Amino acid sequence: DIVMTQTPVSLPVTPGEPASISCRSSQNLLHSNGYTYLDWYLQKPGQSPQLLIYLGSNRASGVPDRFSGSGSGTDFTLKISRVEAEDVGVYYCMQGWCQTPVLK
Repeated sequence: DIVMTQTPVSLPVTPGEPASISCRSSQNLLHSNGYTYLDWYLQKPGQSPQLLIYLGSNRASGVPDRFSGSGSGTDFTLKISRVEAEDVGVYYCMQGWCQTPVLK
């Protein structure tokens, strides 16, 4: 199994300030094809998860440019340049390498 570990577990922030979340994979997610199989999702209260970042650093359609993803291999970061009130929710990093992910 691939274990994904996020830090911090909880992140209190003030609107207008930057924020970042780190994610570490127990396995290298950089494929020989050059793609990094790491996605970021945001689940807002009462809603289904929405894709923010795919393949490590690509913003999904409609995602504001204050969100950015970086990293390669096993260590990744989601950054929000200026947090807004609507950004509240649960953030997940998800590997796309295999079908049996484990979130730690």
